[in-house]
Order: sequence, then structure tokens, then C-alpha cells
Amino acid sequence: MKYYLIAGEASGDLHASNLMKGLLAEDPEASFRFYGGPLMEAVGGTKVHDYKDTAVMGMSDVVRNISKISKNLSACKEDILAWKPDVVILVDYPGFNMKIARFCHARKIKVFYYIAPKTWASRESRNRKLKAWVDKMFIVFPFEKEYFEEAGIPYIYKGNPLVDAVDSAVLQRPEEGRYIAILAGSRKMEIARTMPVAMKMADILHATPAYAGYKFLIGGAPSRTLEDYEAHIGGRDYVKVLFGRTYDILAFADAALINSGTASLEAALIGTPQLVCWSTSFVTAFVANYVVNVMDHIKFISLGNLILGRLSFRELIQYDFTPEESAREIRRLIEDIPYRERMKADYEEIRQLLGGSGASRKVAAAMLDELRK
Repeated sequence: MKYYLIAGEASGDLHASNLMKGLLAEDPEASFRFYGGPLMEAVGGTKVHDYKDTAVMGMSDVVRNISKISKNLSACKEDILAWKPDVVILVDYPGFNMKIARFCHARKIKVFYYIAPKTWASRESRNRKLKAWVDKMFIVFPFEKEYFEEAGIPYIYKGNPLVDAVDSAVLQRPEEGRYIAILAGSRKMEIARTMPVAMKMADILHATPAYAGYKFLIGGAPSRTLEDYEAHIGGRDYVKVLFGRTYDILAFADAALINSGTASLEAALIGTPQLVCWSTSFVTAFVANYVVNVMDHIKFISLGNLILGRLSFRELIQYDFTPEESAREIRRLIEDIPYRERMKADYEEIRQLLGGSGASRKVAAAMLDELRK
């Protein structure tokens, strides 16, 4: 069969590439055409467009690149019509992919959505469009099952591909000696708000005799450059940025400060004691607080805590996210052994709730079953 996949970010490239491997295992005659990145390209098929050429982060980037995005949408639609795939598989990236879903549905092209838009967190109005334009959704979080069932949207759940991604990684220590990991997010605004607090936290710990020998390793986001971090680091010789080593950094860290997102779930699967932070503008925080109050199913900001349905690791949000409180919690993560062990026990529960290994292959098999009906 002919599969047309669209992934617009680094995480989508990873999960789409593993899905492609699963599809090849289930359908040896599979042929691929895709918008994606180097990991998808390594599996095979034809890369029509590299996601890095038009990666946008946040509303300001969208506004600046509106013309380029519009051209890419038009080119993508034309390419789909010319290639005539058996199915278009949309991987996350809802701003772009929802438009493609509508286009394909109107032309009776089958649409699967893998890693559904997080409408349980924001933009719940998209549910109506998902129900109308998508033939089948393939969700990746257990708490999404009840949510999408109540929304009346057909779905299949076969586990989360992050389990396989983490378990298949070949880990190597990125730095000698003890260190604390800092993952400040992938968007420029996230980094700009997280880094100043994280650096003051690093100063507090570095000035503490027991932590004077520690280093602080920053996991650079794939879509960012060194310049995004250097302005905040200043002359701190105990702080270092590494790109392309996120799993390595997490695996050997004594503890981690993580801006809320996928990295927090990756840390849980790797087993890194963590503190999650989140900070944004007053207006965005006000809207987010309203959403949390209205949407009863949103109790936490981090995926691991959402999956468990309880607080396993702390979340410092907005004004609670201070250098002093961050330093105190990092010290507790390192020094309080029973606290660490309870957290790691929770991590094992998260792993089990995510369905264990083999999710990508299971999703591929389920997709093929749907196509053969």
C-alpha cells in the first residue's frame, strides 16, 4: 500500500520513522512519501519536504512565516492528489495537519491521525473537526481513551511509542562527574522564561559546598541554536549546552529541572528524578488557569502525573517557579533517598500504564487492519 505521512517536528520525525518500520514489517510492499526529517528518510521512501525548513514555534513565528506555510500547504495538497495514496497519516502537528485532514476528507482520501491533537488540554473545539474529517485516530495516552470516547471520536489505543524510543536508545555518559540536567523547552519563549530562573538556581547550588563540584548540562532543543542559551549562561563555566544528547543527559543526571512537555515523560521512562516547571506571560497564564478550572480532567501540567492521575513529581508553575524553591527541590531529589525511590516506583507504574514495548508495531498492524476492512 501507499502511505503518505506528515510530521512537522523532531518528535514527529522520530515517531513516524518507528511507525514506518512497523508498517514495513506488517506490509513488506509498503511505499512511503512524506513530509518529515532524517529519521523518516533513513527508513526509506521519498521525502518531499524537510520539517526543519519550515519549523515554526509559537504565534509570532506563524505570523512571520504565513506566506511560506501557505505555499507548503498548497504544495502538500497537490502532491497528495498526484501520488494518490491509500491513506494519509498525520502525525501530531495540528496547525498544519488539521488543514490537510479537511482537504483529504473532502476528496474521499482516507485519513489516520497518529498522536492526536491534545484537545483535552486546549482548543476543544477541534473535536468536532476531528470527528468529521478523520477516519480513525490512534491515541498514545491511556487517559485519552475516556476523553475521546465521551467526545464520540473513533480511536485505537495500542500504547505509547516513547517507550520503544527510550528503550532502543544507546546511552553514553555525556560528561564526567556529577551533574544536574536542565531541559528548558523547545520554543524560544519557553527558553527565555526558564533559563534565567534555572541559572539562578544553578548559582545557588554551585555556592553550596556539597554541590560546588556539580555541573549543569542543558539539553539543547533540536530546533534551537547555541545563541538561544548563551545569552542566559553568561560566564558560568559550570554550565554547558549539548545538542542531540537529551537521553544521555537525562540517563546519567542526579536530577533534572524540566520545562513541562514530552521531555518530562522521557525522564520518567529513563528513570531520572525530576522537577517540572512552567512559566509564561500573565495573559497566557490567566487563560491556562481558566482552562484548568473549566476542564475537570486537567489536574496537572506534566504527562507523567496526568497518566498516573496523581502527583508523583512536583510542578512549579508560574510564580511558584523561583530559583530558591527549584534549588530546594533539586536538593531533595538528590538527598532524600526514600523520596527518590517512591518516584522511581511511580515511573514503573507509568511505564505499565503506557502499555509496555512494541507500540509502533502494534499501531502499524491496527492501521493495516483498518485499511483492509
